[in-house]
Amino acid sequence: MQFDCVKRRDFIALLGSAAAWPLVAHAQQTAGNYPRIGAILASQNENFEGFLSGLREAGYVDGQNMRLEVRFFGSAPDRLDELTLELIALKCSVIFAGNPYAIRAAMKATSTIPIVGIDLESDPVASGLVKSVARPGGNFTGFFLDIPELGGKLIELLKEAVPKASRFAVLWDATIGTAQFHATETASRPAGVTLQSLPIRQAQDINETIEQAARGQAHGLVVLSSPLIFVELSQIANLALNARLPTISLFNSFPKLGGLMAYGPDFPSLFLQAGGYVGRILAGANPGELPIQRPTKFELVINLKTAKALDLPIPGMLLVRADKVIQ
Repeated sequence: MQFDCVKRRDFIALLGSAAAWPLVAHAQQTAGNYPRIGAILASQNENFEGFLSGLREAGYVDGQNMRLEVRFFGSAPDRLDELTLELIALKCSVIFAGNPYAIRAAMKATSTIPIVGIDLESDPVASGLVKSVARPGGNFTGFFLDIPELGGKLIELLKEAVPKASRFAVLWDATIGTAQFHATETASRPAGVTLQSLPIRQAQDINETIEQAARGQAHGLVVLSSPLIFVELSQIANLALNARLPTISLFNSFPKLGGLMAYGPDFPSLFLQAGGYVGRILAGANPGELPIQRPTKFELVINLKTAKALDLPIPGMLLVRADKVIQ
């Protein structure tokens, strides 16, 4: 009797194990079939963390229900074609391109894999990336700054901080920011303010251009956007401070690195929204029907420590409008 019970228990256990085999095999198969998300960015920073948060809010977590393949190109944009082809070879379901260099590399490499991008320098329609803002068409959608009047706003704010200024230098990336610079150059600005153009093409140009601004007796420096400039923000802030140049940028991380001021969109929020777009595409949305988005929230950030180092009193009316003040 005892023998029969043991055999019966063993038989039931065997049945349980046999029943579990297909479930284990299914779990392994499902894990192997997770969708892959490719991401191409210049570096790992708070913007990338925003992108991951957007994916999580959309219900996607790396290793649980998707695989995230990230490629950072640093200061070597010439590697972008190679990195993009790596992601395509991995059969990624969606590619996130975190800057215009990456967008162009991805668009050149595939017309079928959905692409979500972020571009601060271009007009998406004029550049030929999409057919229209409301219905992009094709395999691409994303988030664009494309606010020509923003350059004029930067000049206006810097003039408020330096009321006696009459000459500002403008640092911009000649490889990607021509339209942005021309929009800044022609934007409405305070009377009596002239601009000095400081184009750069590589990081090595930055030191000379800021020295050029100082020699030209600029009263301040307006820093426009590009992936190259973003990577070099700390160097720009330090060089400008040594040259005693008050500065403003649209990157809200700039004052944290020693720049005087920033006025621009909440960039981590943009990347969070991009993560949400990727999640929607994985859930079945057509990228060509997801409208191009523009930022709606802008922040003014002022670094009072830098102002003190420059012996520059910030007007009270400007301080009260600041969203963040770094002491």
